[in-house]
Amino acid sequence: MPNTPAGKTESTGRYRYRGLAIWAVALSDIFIVCGIPLFFYNLYLAIAIEIIAVVCFVISVWQLFTAKRRLQRTFYELAMSNDTVQSHVISQMQIPYAIVNQDGDIIWQNDAFSALARDGKKLGEVIPGFGKTEMRKAHTREGLNIQHGSTSYRVVSENLREFDEGSDLVKEFMGEDVLWGLTFYDETALISMKKELADQKNMVCLLYLDNYDEALENVEQVRQSILIALIDRKINRYFRQYDALLRKLEKDKYLAVIKQKHIETMKETRFSILEEVKDVNIGNAQAVTVSIGLGMGGDEYAKNYDYARVAIDMALARGGDQAVVKDASRIQYFGGRSQQVEKNTRVKARMKAHALAELVRPHEQIFIMGHRLGDIDCIGAGIGMYRAMASMGKQTHIVMNDVIASVKQFYDYFTQSPDYPDDLFITGEQALSMLTDDSVLIVVDTNRRSIVEEKELADRAKTIVVLDHHRQVADYIADATLSYVEPFASSASEMVAEILQYFGDGETALRPAEADAIYAGIVLDTHNFTAQTGVRTFEAAAYLRKSGADITKVRKLFRDDLEAYKVKAEAIHNMEIIHNRFAITVCPPYGESPTVLAAETANDLLSITEIQASFVLTDYEGTVFISARSIDEVNVQVIMEKLGGGGHMSIAGAQLKGASVSDAKELMKETIDLMIEEGDI
Repeated sequence: MPNTPAGKTESTGRYRYRGLAIWAVALSDIFIVCGIPLFFYNLYLAIAIEIIAVVCFVISVWQLFTAKRRLQRTFYELAMSNDTVQSHVISQMQIPYAIVNQDGDIIWQNDAFSALARDGKKLGEVIPGFGKTEMRKAHTREGLNIQHGSTSYRVVSENLREFDEGSDLVKEFMGEDVLWGLTFYDETALISMKKELADQKNMVCLLYLDNYDEALENVEQVRQSILIALIDRKINRYFRQYDALLRKLEKDKYLAVIKQKHIETMKETRFSILEEVKDVNIGNAQAVTVSIGLGMGGDEYAKNYDYARVAIDMALARGGDQAVVKDASRIQYFGGRSQQVEKNTRVKARMKAHALAELVRPHEQIFIMGHRLGDIDCIGAGIGMYRAMASMGKQTHIVMNDVIASVKQFYDYFTQSPDYPDDLFITGEQALSMLTDDSVLIVVDTNRRSIVEEKELADRAKTIVVLDHHRQVADYIADATLSYVEPFASSASEMVAEILQYFGDGETALRPAEADAIYAGIVLDTHNFTAQTGVRTFEAAAYLRKSGADITKVRKLFRDDLEAYKVKAEAIHNMEIIHNRFAITVCPPYGESPTVLAAETANDLLSITEIQASFVLTDYEGTVFISARSIDEVNVQVIMEKLGGGGHMSIAGAQLKGASVSDAKELMKETIDLMIEEGDI
């Protein structure tokens, strides 16, 4: 291109543009003026002249509009020719560069972009789907990453009007048009190298045998070594296929180092070692299960090991028989289909009771808090913890904002009895005003920070104790000073009953009303000792009975009135069965505690033959509550986790805020379909 001064370039462009417009107008005017006198002499000739004038005018205007892109290209070619060196560098550089207008028309392009475009006239033809929105997104320092065939580009756009605002030519010809300068950086090799580098990173995996001692108990001694050898062989073979470095740390603990490139394959196969180990059977009555904690994404190996420790703790706290993958930003769960194995020993309960006593001894003020809309298990566990703290002479308060109908009888008794302080129950707002750095917060019947009765109280408390029987989820209270989470326990009330037997050297004496509340919590969560019930559940019930629990009084507490029974019957009548084994229904809101009625309905649905799991939805105060129940075939807890909830393998729930019942029901069906398709259930 010739070297042209800037002023001359702009003048030339303006001249060509104005000349074309003046020519069209002038020619039309000449024809029109010449045609007027002819009307007086020859009408037909005058009409012919005027028609020619109109046709010329239309053609000229059409050329003006259709030639706009060509003229734009001409102007920018002239502009680029200002500096021969600049023009040569931009045209010949290996990085594709193009100038496009806001409609995606390619105004100018260098040689590299021409090879990419292959005669395309619009950017959308060259890069499908790349339009105005994408050009704006690319207008950042980081740009926009796109894929074009086998090449990965980082596109950076510049608004050329920001540079040409002072140009008379741009103002005159372009008007309000926006021109974008697009630079396409080929980052295919860079991305490939980053992926190769990431794939070669070493991840840390911890594998624990959940029930090693229990599984060997009923196996002959001469066969125990065979069982252990078969399990070792399965584990070694599994990790060998991923080129992992495996070391046995203890009799039931393994450490593996794996390259990151194998992690996706392990996820896709859903950690098949979980099922392979369970298949090992040489006459052992109880199948061996494993828990896996995998840490990845850390900048250092030590960080990945820390992630793996957190992941294995999560897997064990959720009942074992599952794999947990943790990186810096999220936690993923795989497996978890087996029923939790109850530990017959109560050594852990004794140790936690002593640790709790030592922890609260230096503190004077104790707050006890459960989850929102606390049920009988929540208040029963809270009352039990109050008695433990009161036996040590501590000032103790139970935080409860809303009192649902099912717990009102106990609430009224404790608030009206002269044997208890007036400030036994306080609101979250009152607790916040009383909270000090020396206070201890005991959270019962939940380990999730998001659903506690007063979230700000959990955020501000310096010392937190967690006592819960639900499986841990991603938003668990990670900063607890003392955490006692036992997923195989039937209820928080059962756990508290065990702690009370060892708290203060076993000298904590329960009052009959307190024993009633704790016993009622166990009855509620076990559905009258038919679900999630183990040997220790009955031992806890026996302890409460000795402490004065009135079984008849508690049984009367759970009776329904006639209208509530009719509501449950209607929900059961309208149930829908999907996949021939899942019952889904909607329980109309009734009374002050519709969520409790929904839970009872879910329990009743399990009495129907062939029903493996039940899901009951109810709308309460703008939130759809889902109660999920199963016997042993289906893990409803992992289903509820997909909806942001949690719970046990056989008892779980979720809350969907702002959703309608019909939308929640469809979401429930879609979730089940997806999990069946992916093999999660």
